[in-house]
Amino acid sequence: MGLLDKLFGKKETDITKTEVVEKSEPAKPKKPRKPRTKKTEPVLSPKEKATQAGEPYINIIGLEVDTNNLHEGAFELDWNEIFIARLVKAGYMKKKEDTDRDIIDRWFQDVCRNVALEVYEQVQADPTNRDLRHIQQRDLGNGRTEVS
Repeated sequence: MGLLDKLFGKKETDITKTEVVEKSEPAKPKKPRKPRTKKTEPVLSPKEKATQAGEPYINIIGLEVDTNNLHEGAFELDWNEIFIARLVKAGYMKKKEDTDRDIIDRWFQDVCRNVALEVYEQVQADPTNRDLRHIQQRDLGNGRTEVS
């Protein structure tokens, strides 16, 4: 016996033997974690947001133009009930039978008319655009003038 054997109480045969270590069962794979789901509020459309806030809403959602006649076209509009109520209050409902579409159409025609008039007024405000040559004036006497 060697010195180590005396100190540790092992025999030579014990040292040379390979110890068989009993393997434990393989570790079970961990269950995958469920991703944390954030509680998100549903995404609201601009129309829904305006309606929730009690505000009127109108939007152009489509535009069609006749490719053969570019002077003709149509708009597709979307609105909420609050906008209709404001139009009714402003006098755009002419008959009890008027539908929402009738009220919106009347309002939209009014808007288009105002845009056209504004453009016309801007053009006429520019002196270079006014043609005064075709206006004829004739003095009628007594401080009166005929303009045609």
